[in-house]
Amino acid sequence: VQLQASGGGLVQAGGSLRLSCAASGTLYKGYTMGWFRQAPGKEREFVAAIGWRSGTTYFADSVKGRFTIGRDNAKNTVYLEMNSLTLEDTAVYYCAASGVVGTRPLPYEYHYWGQGTQVTVSS
Repeated sequence: VQLQASGGGLVQAGGSLRLSCAASGTLYKGYTMGWFRQAPGKEREFVAAIGWRSGTTYFADSVKGRFTIGRDNAKNTVYLEMNSLTLEDTAVYYCAASGVVGTRPLPYEYHYWGQGTQVTVSS
């Protein structure tokens, strides 16, 4: 599974951004796709995930109600729609794939990672 994240950038607080994760390779449509982020000086944290086949979604409490996650089967892409962004959302965002389905995978259960895309929220 190969993952390519894109869509990061600079946005003002309160604004929106849409991240994309293009997936290729075998079997990824049987996977759970996740987004993680890592801010400077902090550990990487879970943001959101979606079961590719089921469409079941999972969100970190910090982004519930502000972020949505979806997938486009035709484009083999998973999206992270981020709204009402705050300074605390500034981080490098990574997409990842896990073979664990039917439940939210633990971070160590993601075995495929894309490169990060920088999201910077300014005041």
